[in-house]
Amino acid sequence: MIQFLKKAFWKLSLKSPRIQKDLISKKKFDGPYYVFKSFGNLNYDKTFYLIKRSPGTGLFSNVTFVLNHLRICKKLGFIPVVDMENYNSIYNEKIAIKKTNNSWEYYFQKLSPYSLEEVYKSKNVLITSDKFYNFFSFNLDIDKNLSQLLQTDIKIEKILNKCFKRISKNFENKKVLGIHFRGTSYKKSAGHPLPATKKQMLSLTNKIIKEKKIDKIFLVTEELEYLKLFKKNFPNKLIYLKSCYRSNKNDAFEIYPRNLHRYKLGREALIETLLLSKCDYFIYLLSNLSSGAIAFNLNTHQERFEIKNGMNSNNVLTAQFLWYLKQLLPKNLGGL
Repeated sequence: MIQFLKKAFWKLSLKSPRIQKDLISKKKFDGPYYVFKSFGNLNYDKTFYLIKRSPGTGLFSNVTFVLNHLRICKKLGFIPVVDMENYNSIYNEKIAIKKTNNSWEYYFQKLSPYSLEEVYKSKNVLITSDKFYNFFSFNLDIDKNLSQLLQTDIKIEKILNKCFKRISKNFENKKVLGIHFRGTSYKKSAGHPLPATKKQMLSLTNKIIKEKKIDKIFLVTEELEYLKLFKKNFPNKLIYLKSCYRSNKNDAFEIYPRNLHRYKLGREALIETLLLSKCDYFIYLLSNLSSGAIAFNLNTHQERFEIKNGMNSNNVLTAQFLWYLKQLLPKNLGGL
């Protein structure tokens, strides 16, 4: 109920969808459900495949969702268009960013040269469901077809791409260990990987530093306590994006502590993911962000070290305390 109310609040705080109320007729293809609409007579010889997900979740969960639909779109020969303007995501701001209200285009270039304005005047438009289907691929790093689509069809927005390239120059001529540790909500997320403990983080990091003679550590984490841990233990090696929002609570999408906060959350996630992909070595726990970093594969010689603690319970109540219990138990009793 709490999660439902949170999503409802986010929807109310964003601009009201202008199209959704008109979606009446439904048409089913092989797999997902679609809405078929004819908005006018423009482009009568083309079929647009409009990808929407409202309110969606994290940036690379949304990217994975789009890539799954892009694969279907290519198979059927339709023209892909992402609409996160009329169907807002959690990253939408109330003002235009880079002259657009489409939050997909805050971070990525269009999948096709057609504008939303033209699509909504066209004769044949298929509109996707918001549902992430069970037969979709969830991990970009495992599905090679989706990884290939990410590398070839998803183009980073030009300003952000320049920003990434400028920051990545700090990695040149250095052995850089990228680290991504999830905290906050991951500790209680049903059906998700169990996060690493502090002991696991420090043990593996020290081991790789010693074995690989690491010059710098690039840390990505949303938990403030983890950042403090690494600053204390690796003060001369640690680098991180100081502008990123961090907290010890799962509140990144519940509060608005800075100007353009929603846009910045997505921008930071994207740049951090690209930088992790650039590192020589990578310690990670499975997540959408780490999958994205591996799938971009910007450093083809990157050595990777995954921490596998198993999955949290699918029972929502059990998931609230399982990780906290397992980190206290010895390994021979099922601890981490």
